[in-house]
Amino acid sequence: MNLLIAGASRGLGCSLAEAAVKEGHTVFAGVRNQDRISEQLKDLNKKHETRCRLIQLDVSDEDSVEQAAKETGEHCSSLDIIINNAAILLGRERKIEDVEFQEMERALDTNLLGPMRVVKHFLPMLRKGSQPFIANISSEAGAVTKEHDNDYPYGLSKAALNKFTMQLHCYLHSDGIGVCSIHPGWMHTDMGGEQAPLNPAISAQGILDIVTRKTPVDSPYQFINYEGKPMKI
Repeated sequence: MNLLIAGASRGLGCSLAEAAVKEGHTVFAGVRNQDRISEQLKDLNKKHETRCRLIQLDVSDEDSVEQAAKETGEHCSSLDIIINNAAILLGRERKIEDVEFQEMERALDTNLLGPMRVVKHFLPMLRKGSQPFIANISSEAGAVTKEHDNDYPYGLSKAALNKFTMQLHCYLHSDGIGVCSIHPGWMHTDMGGEQAPLNPAISAQGILDIVTRKTPVDSPYQFINYEGKPMKI
């Protein structure tokens, strides 16, 4: 299968690329800045250059996304899977009185509009794929039924991403395209911090099993965790 992974530089995205290549898939690893990718991704690209291709992809820049789609199309005629993993975490501890709206705008631009841009420009290739699937990497912080006070930029952007996922599911399910939001768990990454208990490789394998349809999606809201279990919206 051919996979596009947006936000593959490090952490979960890099672990997803590694798991996919290990299973014999071809990965187009979208990275915003190729000078700042992890050693893990550099090694993967070096060892599997034809099956792990680095693609310049800044999801906050529509021109970059459009160009990335064109570049990907030069290497393959179709995509089977899109994983929207690119995200930023800003202003998590700010109270409403201290919210910086520039942080709100940046979070929404990357965490919501970024996946929308990716789907807009890569969907034609995905429609040609075998059992196509879109996975938007979300968070339990985006569940309106779960209390996360003082988490405005990240939490609200992920809640909006979950709504976008439901809209995509309604639009695409009749075409056989799977769509879901996935809570990847609290992982030991740059974003998750050193106290996080989950190895991103474990989450990555669970997500890969979902997008390759080894693990079925059964959720009324298309919102699940990395083990395929339904999440409350």
